[in-house]
Amino acid sequence: MHRARIAPYPPDMTTISYPAKPSPGDRVAVVSAAAGLPGLFPLPFELGLERLRKEYGLDPVEYPTTRKMGATPQERADDIHAAFADPGIKAVIASIGGDDQITVLPLLDRELIRANPKPFFGMSDNTNLLMFLRNTGIVGYHGATVMCELGRPGAMHPQTADSLRAALFTSGEYELRPAESWNDINRDWADPATFDAEPETRPGAGWTWVNADRVVEGRTWGGCLEIVGWLLMADREIARDLSEYDGGVLLLETSEEMPSASEVFWTLRNMGERGLLQRFSALLMGRAKTWSFEHPNGPEAADRYAADQREAVLRAMRMYAPNTTLVFDVDFGHTDPQLVIPYGGTVRVDGPARRITVTY
Repeated sequence: MHRARIAPYPPDMTTISYPAKPSPGDRVAVVSAAAGLPGLFPLPFELGLERLRKEYGLDPVEYPTTRKMGATPQERADDIHAAFADPGIKAVIASIGGDDQITVLPLLDRELIRANPKPFFGMSDNTNLLMFLRNTGIVGYHGATVMCELGRPGAMHPQTADSLRAALFTSGEYELRPAESWNDINRDWADPATFDAEPETRPGAGWTWVNADRVVEGRTWGGCLEIVGWLLMADREIARDLSEYDGGVLLLETSEEMPSASEVFWTLRNMGERGLLQRFSALLMGRAKTWSFEHPNGPEAADRYAADQREAVLRAMRMYAPNTTLVFDVDFGHTDPQLVIPYGGTVRVDGPARRITVTY
């Protein structure tokens, strides 16, 4: 059994590198490092596994806690170790997010994972593991969980599918493009009828740019805003020397918990007070999730929620980093389509050309 191997702060990082990519035919691990929701909702999970096999040519391998709700942090850490240590596994993909992956981090063997670098794909609560991997020197990939993106009803969104394919199998630059149509309304995963047709989408309005008079290129950091806030409160996986983030590209997006505009502002304000916001040369803000089963907003309420969040972000950035390049409504995070962003990898934000290019 592995015991805690990490200090309260991560080691100083000087090198972050991209792990080798899988090829069609390879085995890939599917882990539930956050929550074993495949056990409760097998329909999107099985659909996602089928697409990994048929559309990407990969052989998904499940682990003991992949479908186990209530798995202990140690059990989930053991699955992560097994996935990274197995030389026959060429990538690791999260089944879905959750809300307590932070409890797994102290149990991870950093040296084992550093010695066996692999691409990891996940988002939401998997921000924890993405940040851990970045601090271990491994570029991860923000996006593309099995249940949400691969298990999308009807078919994968073409932009999600293409971005994931590029991130999985290729290296080099990939240009992100605004979605022509998008969706953030979910249907009941327990109802088989949900999977008979694709979700209805709304017309896209492109991205909104602020301070777009420069070109910024840097390594990414951030993720789901709520998880970033929790990691800051626990003082876990945050660099001791904040200059580690100088010139980087900050990624932030919010979840189906739909934090209020005030909560978003308070989190960003505290990041500013800590001296974090000022370090980044650009902020990519994912399109706000404006609907949930608890808050089934109509179009007007959804637009108002998104506008209030945008103003909260602008308010905080004006206070602490008024010259930072900002791009709102970027298609990553809790939205559909979902573009995959390299975490710890390089992103170029070209304000004059209104282009975002990632390096996979």
